[in-house]
Amino acid sequence: MPHDMPGDLRSLTATQAVRLIHDGKLRPEALMEAYLHQISQRDPSVLTFAHFDAPQARAAAAAARPGPLQGIPVGAKDVLDTADMPSQYGSPIWDGWQPRADSAPVAWARAAGGVVIGKTVTTEFATRKPGATMNPANPGHTPGGSSSGSAAGVGAGLFPLAYGTQTTGSVIRPAAFCGVVGYKPTYGMISRIGMKIMSDSLDTIGVMARTVADCALFAGAVSGRDLGDPDAKPAAAPRIGICRSPTWSMAAPETEALLTRVTAALGKAGAAVSERELPGHFNALIDAHPIIMNSESARALGWELAHHAGLISEGLRERLAFGLNQTPAALESAYAAFETTQRAFPDAMDGLDVLVTPAAPGEAPKGLEWTGDPAFNFIWTSLHVPCVTVPAGTGPNGLPLGIQIVGRRGDDRAVLAWARWVEAAIG
Repeated sequence: MPHDMPGDLRSLTATQAVRLIHDGKLRPEALMEAYLHQISQRDPSVLTFAHFDAPQARAAAAAARPGPLQGIPVGAKDVLDTADMPSQYGSPIWDGWQPRADSAPVAWARAAGGVVIGKTVTTEFATRKPGATMNPANPGHTPGGSSSGSAAGVGAGLFPLAYGTQTTGSVIRPAAFCGVVGYKPTYGMISRIGMKIMSDSLDTIGVMARTVADCALFAGAVSGRDLGDPDAKPAAAPRIGICRSPTWSMAAPETEALLTRVTAALGKAGAAVSERELPGHFNALIDAHPIIMNSESARALGWELAHHAGLISEGLRERLAFGLNQTPAALESAYAAFETTQRAFPDAMDGLDVLVTPAAPGEAPKGLEWTGDPAFNFIWTSLHVPCVTVPAGTGPNGLPLGIQIVGRRGDDRAVLAWARWVEAAIG
Protein backbone atom coordinates (compact mmCIF):
# COMPACT_ATOMS: atom_id res chain seq x y z
CA MET A 1 0.00 0.00 0.00
CA PRO A 2 1.50 3.42 -0.96
CA HIS A 3 2.68 5.51 1.98
CA ASP A 4 0.06 8.19 1.29
CA MET A 5 -2.82 5.67 1.29
CA PRO A 6 -5.17 5.84 4.28
CA GLY A 7 -5.27 2.81 6.56
CA ASP A 8 -9.02 2.47 6.05
CA LEU A 9 -9.71 2.64 2.32
CA ARG A 10 -13.32 3.51 3.07
CA SER A 11 -12.18 6.97 4.14
CA LEU A 12 -11.47 7.68 0.47
CA THR A 13 -14.24 9.42 -1.43
CA ALA A 14 -15.29 7.73 -4.65
CA THR A 15 -13.61 10.54 -6.56
CA GLN A 16 -10.33 9.98 -4.71
CA ALA A 17 -10.52 6.20 -5.07
CA VAL A 18 -11.09 6.38 -8.83
CA ARG A 19 -8.06 8.63 -9.20
CA LEU A 20 -5.88 6.19 -7.27
CA ILE A 21 -7.18 3.22 -9.28
CA HIS A 22 -6.53 5.01 -12.56
CA ASP A 23 -2.98 5.86 -11.36
CA GLY A 24 -2.32 2.22 -10.52
CA LYS A 25 -1.98 2.93 -6.79
CA LEU A 26 -5.12 1.08 -5.68
CA ARG A 27 -6.63 -2.17 -6.84
CA PRO A 28 -10.44 -2.47 -7.04
CA GLU A 29 -10.18 -5.78 -5.19
CA ALA A 30 -8.51 -4.08 -2.20
CA LEU A 31 -11.21 -1.40 -2.10
CA MET A 32 -13.92 -4.05 -2.26
CA GLU A 33 -12.34 -6.00 0.62
CA ALA A 34 -12.46 -2.89 2.81
CA TYR A 35 -16.19 -2.55 2.19
CA LEU A 36 -16.85 -6.29 2.60
CA HIS A 37 -15.18 -6.13 6.00
CA GLN A 38 -17.38 -3.20 7.01
CA ILE A 39 -20.46 -5.06 5.79
CA SER A 40 -19.55 -8.03 7.99
CA GLN A 41 -19.23 -5.70 10.98
CA ARG A 42 -22.14 -3.30 10.49
CA ASP A 43 -24.81 -4.81 8.29
CA PRO A 44 -26.22 -7.15 10.98
CA SER A 45 -27.32 -4.02 12.86
CA VAL A 46 -28.51 -2.09 9.78
CA LEU A 47 -29.93 -4.76 7.41
CA THR A 48 -29.19 -2.88 4.22
CA PHE A 49 -29.41 -5.59 1.59
CA ALA A 50 -32.24 -7.35 -0.20
CA HIS A 51 -29.54 -9.42 -1.92
CA PHE A 52 -25.85 -9.68 -1.09
CA ASP A 53 -23.27 -12.28 -2.13
CA ALA A 54 -19.66 -11.58 -1.06
CA PRO A 55 -18.00 -13.95 -3.59
CA GLN A 56 -20.07 -12.39 -6.37
CA ALA A 57 -18.97 -8.91 -5.26
CA ARG A 58 -15.31 -9.98 -5.19
CA ALA A 59 -15.54 -11.42 -8.69
CA ALA A 60 -17.21 -8.26 -9.99
CA ALA A 61 -14.47 -6.08 -8.49
CA ALA A 62 -11.79 -8.19 -10.14
CA ALA A 63 -13.57 -7.81 -13.49
CA ALA A 64 -14.30 -4.06 -13.20
CA ARG A 65 -14.06 -2.26 -16.52
CA PRO A 66 -11.94 0.85 -17.08
CA GLY A 67 -14.01 4.01 -16.84
CA PRO A 68 -15.03 6.95 -14.66
CA LEU A 69 -16.34 4.63 -11.91
CA GLN A 70 -13.70 1.92 -12.25
CA GLY A 71 -13.75 -0.36 -9.22
CA ILE A 72 -16.19 1.69 -7.13
CA PRO A 73 -18.82 -0.36 -5.25
CA VAL A 74 -22.40 0.69 -5.97
CA GLY A 75 -25.57 -0.23 -4.07
CA ALA A 76 -28.53 -0.76 -6.42
CA LYS A 77 -32.01 -0.18 -5.06
CA ASP A 78 -34.15 -3.26 -5.52
CA VAL A 79 -36.56 -1.68 -7.96
CA LEU A 80 -33.79 -1.66 -10.60
CA ASP A 81 -33.50 -4.90 -12.56
CA THR A 82 -30.21 -6.82 -12.44
CA ALA A 83 -29.34 -9.72 -14.73
CA ASP A 84 -27.22 -11.48 -12.10
CA MET A 85 -29.17 -10.78 -8.90
CA PRO A 86 -32.84 -11.16 -7.89
CA SER A 87 -35.09 -8.12 -8.36
CA GLN A 88 -37.98 -8.36 -5.91
CA TYR A 89 -39.25 -4.77 -5.63
CA GLY A 90 -39.89 -5.09 -1.90
CA SER A 91 -42.91 -7.32 -2.55
CA PRO A 92 -43.57 -11.02 -1.84
CA ILE A 93 -45.28 -11.17 -5.24
CA TRP A 94 -41.87 -11.00 -6.88
CA ASP A 95 -39.97 -13.16 -4.39
CA GLY A 96 -37.00 -14.78 -6.15
CA TRP A 97 -37.65 -13.08 -9.50
CA GLN A 98 -34.54 -13.08 -11.69
CA PRO A 99 -34.63 -10.70 -14.68
CA ARG A 100 -32.76 -11.55 -17.86
CA ALA A 101 -31.28 -8.07 -18.36
CA ASP A 102 -29.87 -5.20 -16.37
CA SER A 103 -31.91 -2.04 -16.09
CA ALA A 104 -30.37 0.91 -17.91
CA PRO A 105 -29.02 2.54 -14.70
CA VAL A 106 -27.29 -0.70 -13.66
CA ALA A 107 -25.99 -1.36 -17.17
CA TRP A 108 -24.47 2.11 -17.47
CA ALA A 109 -22.97 1.96 -13.98
CA ARG A 110 -21.23 -1.26 -14.97
CA ALA A 111 -20.20 0.14 -18.35
CA ALA A 112 -18.56 3.02 -16.47
CA GLY A 113 -16.60 0.54 -14.34
CA GLY A 114 -18.88 0.55 -11.30
CA VAL A 115 -19.21 -2.66 -9.29
CA VAL A 116 -22.73 -3.54 -8.10
CA ILE A 117 -22.10 -4.78 -4.57
CA GLY A 118 -25.70 -5.85 -3.88
CA LYS A 119 -29.38 -4.94 -4.06
CA THR A 120 -30.55 -2.55 -1.37
CA VAL A 121 -33.80 -2.75 0.56
CA THR A 122 -36.75 -0.76 -0.75
CA THR A 123 -40.21 -0.28 0.68
CA GLU A 124 -42.97 -2.22 -1.07
CA PHE A 125 -42.83 -1.16 -4.74
CA ALA A 126 -40.89 1.90 -3.52
CA THR A 127 -44.06 3.27 -2.01
CA ARG A 128 -45.60 1.79 1.16
CA LYS A 129 -44.66 -1.00 3.56
CA PRO A 130 -41.11 -0.55 4.95
CA GLY A 131 -38.47 -3.26 4.90
CA ALA A 132 -36.24 -4.26 7.81
CA THR A 133 -33.51 -1.64 7.34
CA MET A 134 -32.58 0.48 10.37
CA ASN A 135 -31.04 3.94 10.69
CA PRO A 136 -27.26 3.60 11.03
CA ALA A 137 -27.18 6.48 13.54
CA ASN A 138 -29.73 4.78 15.80
CA PRO A 139 -31.30 1.38 14.99
CA GLY A 140 -34.47 2.33 16.84
CA HIS A 141 -35.28 4.92 14.16
CA THR A 142 -36.29 4.67 10.51
CA PRO A 143 -33.68 5.25 7.81
CA GLY A 144 -36.42 6.86 5.73
CA GLY A 145 -37.79 5.49 2.51
CA SER A 146 -38.37 4.29 0.02
CA SER A 147 -34.61 4.16 -0.69
CA SER A 148 -34.01 2.78 2.79
CA GLY A 149 -31.12 0.41 2.14
CA SER A 150 -29.27 2.80 -0.14
CA ALA A 151 -29.28 5.67 2.36
CA ALA A 152 -28.48 3.45 5.35
CA GLY A 153 -25.74 1.63 3.46
CA VAL A 154 -23.92 4.82 2.49
CA GLY A 155 -24.47 6.18 5.99
CA ALA A 156 -23.02 3.03 7.58
CA GLY A 157 -20.03 3.00 5.22
CA LEU A 158 -21.04 -0.23 3.45
CA PHE A 159 -20.54 1.24 -0.04
CA PRO A 160 -19.63 4.72 -1.30
CA LEU A 161 -22.30 5.14 -4.00
CA ALA A 162 -25.91 4.04 -4.29
CA TYR A 163 -28.94 4.42 -6.48
CA GLY A 164 -32.21 5.66 -5.05
CA THR A 165 -35.50 6.57 -6.68
CA GLN A 166 -37.93 9.35 -5.81
CA THR A 167 -41.66 9.56 -6.45
CA THR A 168 -42.41 11.78 -3.47
CA GLY A 169 -39.32 12.16 -1.26
CA SER A 170 -37.52 8.84 -1.46
CA VAL A 171 -33.99 10.08 -2.23
CA ILE A 172 -33.82 13.36 -0.34
CA ARG A 173 -35.58 12.35 2.90
CA PRO A 174 -33.67 9.09 3.65
CA ALA A 175 -30.38 10.75 2.70
CA ALA A 176 -31.11 13.51 5.22
CA PHE A 177 -32.16 10.99 7.89
CA CYS A 178 -28.96 8.97 7.42
CA GLY A 179 -26.56 11.91 7.25
CA VAL A 180 -25.45 11.56 3.62
CA VAL A 181 -25.73 13.56 0.41
CA GLY A 182 -28.74 12.80 -1.76
CA TYR A 183 -29.21 14.10 -5.31
CA LYS A 184 -32.51 13.89 -7.19
CA PRO A 185 -31.70 15.04 -10.71
CA THR A 186 -33.97 16.78 -13.14
CA TYR A 187 -36.79 14.36 -14.05
CA GLY A 188 -35.64 11.93 -16.73
CA MET A 189 -31.92 12.67 -16.61
CA ILE A 190 -31.01 9.10 -15.63
CA SER A 191 -32.82 6.54 -17.77
CA ARG A 192 -35.59 4.55 -16.03
CA ILE A 193 -35.64 1.67 -18.52
CA GLY A 194 -35.73 -1.56 -16.53
CA MET A 195 -36.99 0.11 -13.36
CA LYS A 196 -40.23 -1.09 -11.73
CA ILE A 197 -42.01 2.17 -12.51
CA MET A 198 -44.99 3.17 -10.38
CA SER A 199 -45.77 6.77 -11.35
CA ASP A 200 -44.66 7.67 -14.84
CA SER A 201 -45.09 11.39 -14.24
CA LEU A 202 -43.01 11.42 -11.05
CA ASP A 203 -40.53 8.53 -10.70
CA THR A 204 -36.98 9.88 -10.87
CA ILE A 205 -33.74 7.96 -10.41
CA GLY A 206 -31.26 9.65 -8.10
CA VAL A 207 -28.01 8.91 -6.31
CA MET A 208 -26.51 8.99 -2.81
CA ALA A 209 -22.93 9.38 -1.62
CA ARG A 210 -20.91 10.97 1.16
CA THR A 211 -19.99 14.04 -0.90
CA VAL A 212 -21.62 16.27 -3.49
CA ALA A 213 -18.69 15.67 -5.85
CA ASP A 214 -19.22 11.91 -5.65
CA CYS A 215 -22.89 12.36 -6.54
CA ALA A 216 -21.88 14.45 -9.57
CA LEU A 217 -19.30 11.86 -10.62
CA PHE A 218 -21.79 8.99 -10.35
CA ALA A 219 -24.79 10.69 -11.97
CA GLY A 220 -22.65 12.18 -14.73
CA ALA A 221 -21.07 8.83 -15.55
CA VAL A 222 -24.38 6.98 -15.91
CA SER A 223 -26.32 9.76 -17.67
CA GLY A 224 -23.64 10.94 -20.09
CA ARG A 225 -23.99 14.51 -18.77
CA ASP A 226 -21.18 16.85 -17.77
CA LEU A 227 -22.08 17.79 -14.21
CA GLY A 228 -18.83 19.61 -13.56
CA ASP A 229 -16.70 19.60 -10.43
CA PRO A 230 -18.74 20.81 -7.47
CA ASP A 231 -15.51 21.21 -5.47
CA ALA A 232 -14.30 23.96 -7.83
CA LYS A 233 -14.47 27.38 -6.18
CA PRO A 234 -17.11 29.60 -7.83
CA ALA A 235 -16.23 33.12 -8.94
CA ALA A 236 -18.92 34.70 -6.76
CA ALA A 237 -21.29 33.79 -3.95
CA PRO A 238 -24.82 32.67 -4.86
CA ARG A 239 -28.15 34.45 -4.67
CA ILE A 240 -30.21 32.23 -2.37
CA GLY A 241 -33.91 32.27 -1.63
CA ILE A 242 -34.93 30.84 1.74
CA CYS A 243 -38.13 28.97 0.98
CA ARG A 244 -40.18 27.59 3.84
CA SER A 245 -42.61 26.20 1.22
CA PRO A 246 -46.39 25.68 1.55
CA THR A 247 -45.86 22.86 4.07
CA TRP A 248 -43.88 24.87 6.65
CA SER A 249 -46.46 24.03 9.33
CA MET A 250 -45.02 20.48 9.29
CA ALA A 251 -41.57 21.63 10.41
CA ALA A 252 -40.41 20.31 13.79
CA PRO A 253 -38.65 22.70 16.20
CA GLU A 254 -35.24 21.36 15.15
CA THR A 255 -36.00 22.20 11.52
CA GLU A 256 -37.21 25.68 12.40
CA ALA A 257 -33.95 26.25 14.31
CA LEU A 258 -31.93 24.68 11.48
CA LEU A 259 -33.33 27.02 8.84
CA THR A 260 -32.62 30.04 11.06
CA ARG A 261 -29.04 28.87 11.64
CA VAL A 262 -28.46 28.07 7.97
CA THR A 263 -29.84 31.42 6.84
CA ALA A 264 -27.41 33.24 9.11
CA ALA A 265 -24.46 31.09 8.02
CA LEU A 266 -25.17 31.63 4.33
CA GLY A 267 -25.31 35.40 4.78
CA LYS A 268 -22.09 35.34 6.79
CA ALA A 269 -20.38 33.37 4.01
CA GLY A 270 -21.28 36.09 1.50
CA ALA A 271 -24.47 34.87 -0.16
CA ALA A 272 -27.16 37.33 -1.10
CA VAL A 273 -29.95 35.83 1.02
CA SER A 274 -33.63 36.73 0.78
CA GLU A 275 -36.96 35.20 1.66
CA ARG A 276 -38.73 33.62 -1.32
CA GLU A 277 -42.04 31.77 -1.10
CA LEU A 278 -43.79 30.04 -3.96
CA PRO A 279 -46.86 31.82 -5.38
CA GLY A 280 -50.19 30.71 -3.95
CA HIS A 281 -51.23 28.62 -6.94
CA PHE A 282 -48.38 26.19 -6.21
CA ASN A 283 -50.47 25.02 -3.23
CA ALA A 284 -52.51 23.06 -5.78
CA LEU A 285 -49.69 20.49 -5.78
CA ILE A 286 -50.65 19.44 -2.25
CA ASP A 287 -53.76 17.74 -3.64
CA ALA A 288 -52.51 17.08 -7.18
CA HIS A 289 -49.46 15.01 -6.24
CA PRO A 290 -51.25 12.17 -4.38
CA ILE A 291 -53.96 12.00 -7.04
CA ILE A 292 -51.45 11.54 -9.84
CA MET A 293 -49.08 9.32 -7.87
CA ASN A 294 -51.75 6.90 -6.67
CA SER A 295 -53.76 6.76 -9.87
CA GLU A 296 -50.65 6.08 -11.96
CA SER A 297 -49.40 3.53 -9.42
CA ALA A 298 -52.71 1.66 -9.54
CA ARG A 299 -52.49 1.49 -13.32
CA ALA A 300 -48.85 0.35 -13.11
CA LEU A 301 -49.79 -2.52 -10.77
CA GLY A 302 -52.63 -3.81 -12.93
CA TRP A 303 -51.18 -7.33 -13.15
CA GLU A 304 -50.44 -7.52 -9.43
CA LEU A 305 -53.95 -6.31 -8.56
CA ALA A 306 -55.52 -8.83 -10.93
CA HIS A 307 -53.51 -11.87 -9.85
CA HIS A 308 -51.98 -11.25 -6.40
CA ALA A 309 -54.03 -8.56 -4.67
CA GLY A 310 -53.85 -10.48 -1.39
CA LEU A 311 -50.06 -10.11 -1.33
CA ILE A 312 -50.25 -6.33 -1.58
CA SER A 313 -50.15 -4.66 1.84
CA GLU A 314 -53.40 -3.24 3.17
CA GLY A 315 -51.94 0.27 3.24
CA LEU A 316 -50.94 0.13 -0.40
CA ARG A 317 -54.26 -1.40 -1.47
CA GLU A 318 -56.01 1.56 0.16
CA ARG A 319 -53.87 4.05 -1.76
CA LEU A 320 -54.38 2.19 -5.03
CA ALA A 321 -58.16 2.20 -4.45
CA PHE A 322 -57.93 5.96 -3.85
CA GLY A 323 -56.13 6.30 -7.16
CA LEU A 324 -58.61 4.18 -9.11
CA ASN A 325 -61.55 6.09 -7.64
CA GLN A 326 -60.41 9.45 -9.02
CA THR A 327 -62.82 11.00 -11.49
CA PRO A 328 -61.65 12.06 -14.95
CA ALA A 329 -62.21 15.66 -13.88
CA ALA A 330 -60.02 15.27 -10.80
CA LEU A 331 -57.24 13.71 -12.85
CA GLU A 332 -57.47 16.41 -15.49
CA SER A 333 -57.27 19.09 -12.81
CA ALA A 334 -54.26 17.43 -11.17
CA TYR A 335 -52.34 17.12 -14.43
CA ALA A 336 -53.18 20.75 -15.22
CA ALA A 337 -51.74 21.79 -11.85
CA PHE A 338 -48.50 19.97 -12.70
CA GLU A 339 -48.25 21.64 -16.09
CA THR A 340 -49.08 25.12 -14.80
CA THR A 341 -46.65 25.07 -11.88
CA GLN A 342 -43.83 23.47 -13.87
CA ARG A 343 -44.16 26.24 -16.44
CA ALA A 344 -44.33 28.93 -13.75
CA PHE A 345 -41.42 27.79 -11.60
CA PRO A 346 -38.62 29.63 -13.45
CA ASP A 347 -40.43 32.93 -12.83
CA ALA A 348 -40.88 31.99 -9.17
CA MET A 349 -37.06 31.79 -8.94
CA ASP A 350 -36.40 35.03 -10.80
CA GLY A 351 -33.24 36.74 -9.59
CA LEU A 352 -32.02 33.69 -7.63
CA ASP A 353 -29.52 30.92 -8.25
CA VAL A 354 -31.11 28.36 -5.91
CA LEU A 355 -33.67 27.93 -3.17
CA VAL A 356 -32.75 26.54 0.25
CA THR A 357 -35.55 24.68 2.01
CA PRO A 358 -35.93 21.87 4.57
CA ALA A 359 -35.11 18.34 3.47
CA ALA A 360 -37.48 16.74 5.99
CA PRO A 361 -39.76 17.86 8.83
CA GLY A 362 -37.11 16.92 11.42
CA GLU A 363 -35.04 14.01 12.61
CA ALA A 364 -35.85 10.45 11.56
CA PRO A 365 -38.96 9.28 13.45
CA LYS A 366 -38.67 6.55 16.06
CA GLY A 367 -39.67 3.05 14.98
CA LEU A 368 -39.52 1.19 11.66
CA GLU A 369 -43.18 1.09 10.65
CA TRP A 370 -43.16 4.56 9.07
CA THR A 371 -40.46 6.12 6.92
CA GLY A 372 -41.29 9.75 7.73
CA ASP A 373 -43.30 12.50 6.11
CA PRO A 374 -42.32 13.70 2.60
CA ALA A 375 -43.95 17.09 3.20
CA PHE A 376 -40.82 18.98 2.10
CA ASN A 377 -40.14 16.85 -0.99
CA PHE A 378 -43.24 16.17 -3.08
CA ILE A 379 -43.53 19.72 -4.42
CA TRP A 380 -40.04 19.64 -5.97
CA THR A 381 -40.60 16.13 -7.34
CA SER A 382 -43.82 17.34 -8.96
CA LEU A 383 -41.97 20.28 -10.50
CA HIS A 384 -39.35 17.93 -12.04
CA VAL A 385 -36.52 20.12 -10.73
CA PRO A 386 -33.10 19.05 -9.36
CA CYS A 387 -32.64 18.84 -5.58
CA VAL A 388 -29.66 18.07 -3.36
CA THR A 389 -29.66 17.48 0.39
CA VAL A 390 -26.44 17.96 2.34
CA PRO A 391 -25.81 17.06 5.99
CA ALA A 392 -26.52 19.97 8.34
CA GLY A 393 -25.76 18.83 11.87
CA THR A 394 -27.92 16.85 14.25
CA GLY A 395 -31.22 17.24 16.07
CA PRO A 396 -32.16 16.94 19.73
CA ASN A 397 -31.76 13.15 19.75
CA GLY A 398 -28.40 13.19 17.99
CA LEU A 399 -29.84 12.05 14.65
CA PRO A 400 -28.76 13.67 11.38
CA LEU A 401 -30.45 16.67 9.81
CA GLY A 402 -30.18 17.77 6.19
CA ILE A 403 -30.83 20.96 4.26
CA GLN A 404 -32.15 20.91 0.68
CA ILE A 405 -30.94 22.96 -2.28
CA VAL A 406 -33.34 23.30 -5.22
CA GLY A 407 -32.83 24.80 -8.68
CA ARG A 408 -34.35 25.15 -12.12
CA ARG A 409 -35.16 22.17 -14.32
CA GLY A 410 -32.09 21.20 -16.33
CA ASP A 411 -29.76 23.34 -14.21
CA ASP A 412 -28.26 20.33 -12.43
CA ARG A 413 -24.63 21.33 -12.82
CA ALA A 414 -25.22 24.67 -11.09
CA VAL A 415 -27.42 23.13 -8.39
CA LEU A 416 -24.67 20.64 -7.49
CA ALA A 417 -22.07 23.42 -7.39
CA TRP A 418 -24.22 25.61 -5.16
CA ALA A 419 -25.08 22.63 -2.94
CA ARG A 420 -21.35 22.18 -2.33
CA TRP A 421 -21.07 25.90 -1.58
CA VAL A 422 -23.94 25.70 0.90
CA GLU A 423 -22.41 22.62 2.54
CA ALA A 424 -19.12 24.45 3.07
CA ALA A 425 -20.86 27.61 4.31
CA ILE A 426 -22.84 25.83 7.01
CA GLY A 427 -19.81 23.88 8.16
